[in-house]
Amino acid sequence: MYHRFEENKYPSTNIKLDIFKKHLDIIKNSKFELYHPKDFETNFDKPKKQKKILITIDDAFKSFYENAWPILKKNKIPFLLFVSTEPVGKKGYMTWSQIKEIEKTEFGVIGHHSHSHDYLIDKKYEEFVKDIKKADQIFLKELGYIPSLFSYPFGEYSKEMSEYISKNFKLSFGQHSGVIDVNKEKYELPRFPINEKYGELKRFNSIINYSPLEYKSLKPFEKKLNHQKNPPEFIVEFFKGQKNLANINCYSNEGNKWEKSDIKFKENKLLIKFREPFVPRRGRINCSLNDNGKWRWFGTQFTIAKEFK
Repeated sequence: MYHRFEENKYPSTNIKLDIFKKHLDIIKNSKFELYHPKDFETNFDKPKKQKKILITIDDAFKSFYENAWPILKKNKIPFLLFVSTEPVGKKGYMTWSQIKEIEKTEFGVIGHHSHSHDYLIDKKYEEFVKDIKKADQIFLKELGYIPSLFSYPFGEYSKEMSEYISKNFKLSFGQHSGVIDVNKEKYELPRFPINEKYGELKRFNSIINYSPLEYKSLKPFEKKLNHQKNPPEFIVEFFKGQKNLANINCYSNEGNKWEKSDIKFKENKLLIKFREPFVPRRGRINCSLNDNGKWRWFGTQFTIAKEFK
């Protein structure tokens, strides 16, 4: 997941263009193919024989169009661009003409990223729905259809929001790190965020070689925490017969400090005893497993609510 390109005053969401080019070279020289977003959508529920890489870009910043788009266009590299409708045409953002230029190609796919790109999880449910429906109408007017793939602004969602999205879109993405597999919740899909800090070449090489750390279920289903349920009771149930589970290590940022998590197993279930509550705004857990030399990974993100409505 990328955002800005060569906007160096925003390091937390920016990638330098020379590094982005090297990312594409690493993928080109790897054993992995690039996933076309439409193929990803159509074939999501089908068993996979090999891993592929899906490139996504959030927010439709002008710097994407000016810097990254020419490279992707020249090489016909498939990608998914998530657009919030309210900022379109404003300073620093793409115009509808530019978005349509991409949408008309065979390799650029437009996704839905809400209207306002606000902290929708802090709003009443009715306001969230109104925001999505407003974007729907604008997409219909400008593109003639509503995109079928959705990305949550800031990767934040509640169970209620996820249930609404599941009834109106084919798939949706968060911003928690991890490798997608057919067992992942299709309306809470992970992506590895890439920026100046987390786009370093050694890390990027590692990321594209990670395999999914599959699980049967992850609780709590509610990813919006109020003060009474912070920290949550966190349980991951794995499939019977999964190998090397004893090798799992997890790290979490409760108390705003990244430290190794206190984990224990009960049969095929992993439980984390958190040291203290998560600090607003986001709580994260990342778990990895060395499976006979193959690294497996999953991540989860919680949002700590101002109010729980």
